[in-house]
Amino acid sequence: MTAFENRESRRFPHRFLSWVVVGLMALGFTGCQTTPPQPAVWSPRDPNLQAEAVTTELPTPQANQEPLPSPTPMPLVELPELPPNINPLTGLPVEDLSRLERRPVMVKISNYPRAGRPHAGLSFADLVFEYYIGYGFNRFMAVFLGQDAEMAGPVRSGRLVDAQLAEMYQGILFYGNADDSTDEEILAELGPRALAEKDVPSPPKYRIQAEIPETTLFVNTRELSDYYTSLGKGSNDRRDLRGMIFSDEIHPVNEPAEFLAVQFSRQARGEWRYDRETGLYRRWIETGANSDSPTIPMEPLVDRINNRPIAMANVILVFATYTELAPTKHNIALFDQNAGKRAVFFRDGVRIEGTWRTVSNGRPIQFFNSWGLPMHLKPGPSWIVLVGETSTLTSPAPGQWELRFDIP
Repeated sequence: MTAFENRESRRFPHRFLSWVVVGLMALGFTGCQTTPPQPAVWSPRDPNLQAEAVTTELPTPQANQEPLPSPTPMPLVELPELPPNINPLTGLPVEDLSRLERRPVMVKISNYPRAGRPHAGLSFADLVFEYYIGYGFNRFMAVFLGQDAEMAGPVRSGRLVDAQLAEMYQGILFYGNADDSTDEEILAELGPRALAEKDVPSPPKYRIQAEIPETTLFVNTRELSDYYTSLGKGSNDRRDLRGMIFSDEIHPVNEPAEFLAVQFSRQARGEWRYDRETGLYRRWIETGANSDSPTIPMEPLVDRINNRPIAMANVILVFATYTELAPTKHNIALFDQNAGKRAVFFRDGVRIEGTWRTVSNGRPIQFFNSWGLPMHLKPGPSWIVLVGETSTLTSPAPGQWELRFDIP
């Protein structure tokens, strides 16, 4: 059971903005179902998630499925004030209030080479962003606020989108250096909140013994926050991070979704498998791939700190514009997206269509359901995948969804 699963039983009972949705449902959507359908049972793997490797047989490629039209979002609503002990990134209460009286700590975490797995600290993150970095590979950005990780990593180089994410969530960014032009843009956007490996002493950063140098760098997130405070170059107090709405209410327009695969390439595939017992999506990850084989070996993704599976309350696909500047350099447009772009939400075993918006560069992403109202996310941590706008999402079987990443 993960740290989040332990605290799930103490989930905060308030349902923010649920009166808005309930009222509209009563007025104009009485014909819709008020409870989510029971997803079709689809269990191609052991539901107990034993550690032995298994293989995923890839579905037969289908013709590109046209994305559903995105509804036009309504004007942004006034966000409610939160109780001081509620984490705005999860909707859950935090026992140590000092953790909320600071900026989030955001850490670049490598997914390749595979020798760096299992990753450290992902089970303690409130948010994890996943995105494409080129040559078929992906990388993670973990956001720590309500909890800290004594060891987060392996830490790798920064990308252009990291500056946008760290500005939107007002965080302290730790990354393992970057090429000169990318480093300049990160510094220009974040100033002293951009902490590259070369600028940080040990501790809070650490090097471990490993055969591959790219897998040796880690950081203690609490120590990094304290180090930033000690620099005296910027405030490190509570930020207004409202934007995500959390509730037990489930949008009634949904489809079964017990399985989601996100495939960046044959060598980079992640799967989310819904666990009915915990109500969470557990992550599986590829262990290798052979171009001549129709299958990809998969195994549960765990946290090396506690050997517990990575489990998320919400998995969100954010369709965004990727501009390739070089094979390993992309601009992902997150700033100034006020018109609303497609988002797909997975929670409680169902899939919900909606949109995402950025109201300003210094505020978190806001999510909306298919009616243009604030999307109710399940209280708990979220994994957000930034996918290209031309990516395709298909359903090869009831309750099963496959996202094939694509950019122009």
